Amino acid sequence: MTPISPAIHAQEAAFRDLRRQRRRATLIGAAVLAVCLVAAAWVSESSPATLIAGLPRIGEYLGRILPSLEWRNLFAGAETEGSIAFWFYRLDAWLLLLLETAQMAALATLMGAAAALVLAFPAARNLGAPRWVFVLTRRVLEATRTVPEIVFALIFIWAFGVGALAGILAIALHTTGALGKLFADAMENVEMRPWDGTRASGGTWAEACRFAVLPAAAPDLLSYAMLRFEINLRSASVIGFVGAGGIGEELYKVISFNYYEEISAIILLIIFAVMIIDLTSERLRRRVIEAVA
Repeated sequence: MTPISPAIHAQEAAFRDLRRQRRRATLIGAAVLAVCLVAAAWVSESSPATLIAGLPRIGEYLGRILPSLEWRNLFAGAETEGSIAFWFYRLDAWLLLLLETAQMAALATLMGAAAALVLAFPAARNLGAPRWVFVLTRRVLEATRTVPEIVFALIFIWAFGVGALAGILAIALHTTGALGKLFADAMENVEMRPWDGTRASGGTWAEACRFAVLPAAAPDLLSYAMLRFEINLRSASVIGFVGAGGIGEELYKVISFNYYEEISAIILLIIFAVMIIDLTSERLRRRVIEAVA
């Protein structure tokens, strides 16, 4: 036992020293993070006093946009105050606008996802695209997802005029960059043995991408695309504020004129639309997983 004791003591000492180093690094990192947060709060003029002062106003605004429902009139007609029908008195018009917004988001997601899928293969590090192609593709994806949709929308409105086309193109361009990165990351995580087997049997690079990588990554690609559809529905609502069509224009109008209960009604419709998309996404993803399993 005696010859082993010094080795054990040395290992324990090394472990304690390593633990002290990690604790020191953690404390230094936490201190740097705290300094950065304080600096960011100071630059952005955010302070606890400002937040505390603003919280009651947020509560007051939320109280104003909530409907004045009455139980005895809850299911009465649209002419009766306190009823659900009175709250959603413009439901037919809002549903048409929401349908237009969903169509904008769906078309933009489809266009962006198709472009992202094409660009994701050369952007995946493990698929062996030429170095210059890999770098160029990555930079293009970074550029398109860095610029906010609303900036693209303003540019396209200037080019194509006010309407849904500007919003669709803006969302599609931003979606290309966002999904291209996610698609490439999903492809980098697939098992490479099917790829090696396809290439060893004489398959081309494109055939290996199609038959070895795409089936393995398909569930994740579909999940990312449907998640982006949810995000794009929200984006299509927001860029309507600058005249790009959809329910966003109506939401901007009711906010501008302080039609408080209409604000909550429209927001609730958008939330329900996102919930439906999420449920649909889960079902589609399960079917794809079952198909490729």
